[in-house]
Amino acid sequence: MSRNGTVATKKLNPQTMYAEMQHRLPILQLSPEEWLQKMMRWHFDEQTGSPYWLRKKQTLDFDPIRDIRTLEDVQRFGLFDKTDLQKLPAREFLPRGFANRPHRVFETGGSTGKPCRVLDITTGMYNVIIYETMLAAHGLDHGDAIAMTPAGPHVYTTFVNRLMDRWSGQVYAIDFDPRWVKSLVRQGQSTEPYVEHLLIQTIDHLETQQASFLFSTTKLLMALIAKLEKPLSEYGIKAVCTGGTSLTAEEARYIRENHLGDIYWFDTYGNTLMGHALQAEPWEGLSDRSYYLPPPLAFIRVIDPNNWTCEVERGQRGRVLLITLLEDLFLPNLLERDSAIRVGPHPWYPWDGVTAISSYVDSLEYTATEGVY
Repeated sequence: MSRNGTVATKKLNPQTMYAEMQHRLPILQLSPEEWLQKMMRWHFDEQTGSPYWLRKKQTLDFDPIRDIRTLEDVQRFGLFDKTDLQKLPAREFLPRGFANRPHRVFETGGSTGKPCRVLDITTGMYNVIIYETMLAAHGLDHGDAIAMTPAGPHVYTTFVNRLMDRWSGQVYAIDFDPRWVKSLVRQGQSTEPYVEHLLIQTIDHLETQQASFLFSTTKLLMALIAKLEKPLSEYGIKAVCTGGTSLTAEEARYIRENHLGDIYWFDTYGNTLMGHALQAEPWEGLSDRSYYLPPPLAFIRVIDPNNWTCEVERGQRGRVLLITLLEDLFLPNLLERDSAIRVGPHPWYPWDGVTAISSYVDSLEYTATEGVY
């Protein structure tokens, strides 16, 4: 295996991929209940908890350390008000146990209004280990990357840099501010000039560098392949890694069959607050775009929009609810901007997942502005 951009391939072993993730990141070996109770002690102990949650503890009619034992118990916190992540100082959420640790502040894209700010001390590397293991299972463990991804306060480009650092790979990043695109959409202006700006930068990297990976959003991937004069594989790309919810199943099938050829395509569902839900291959009637979020760091629930405490049955559509159980961040019962269909376990990922993801629109609450996602 060379380090000059060449990427080796080998047959995926779906039976051992998640076991390898658990080996590389032992936290994944813990049961949801074990990790939940550990996080309750971490976030609500005076020595390790954050100012935000220690203050909240005084208003609760239960003791999180004593009374929260299962994921169902987390409902006792009620719905989390994400405006606290928008208006409060980020240091309010810094756990005392991490007071002397280097950390970064990342912001969400602001699809539904003001961006949320979160801290990253350990979570970023956890996400990298999980993703790296998925790539390695396909023999993709070396090479350089083009990052057509949000930068600045956004975590995506930092994630790509950290991933490439694992094998001394280079990252060719572009200037990308997703909020500018969203601003244009909200003002009723055309986004084409800005998207063209992103594509010009990316194509320059494709033509002059020798990258093996292309990271982007699904919507930008559609725009890019429509502009290219030759297939991505002829630029040396061996794997495309995307995130986003904009593509339909038909569009995804069109891209795969007409533009990617033998290129690996890894799509994920996720955001700054949850990490990466990994896409699984088709299996016994499951959608070819079903996603599974590795426990116990976070959990996706698909709930009845009219009753957030009630999870829909498998095969039914509902609104996405997120429980984030990170050392960096505890978010109980956060209603997400997405709608999805709940699906059952996959041989690769033995827990429930989601498919057919789209924006959740409630005229009484908000309409999400996706921009280039």
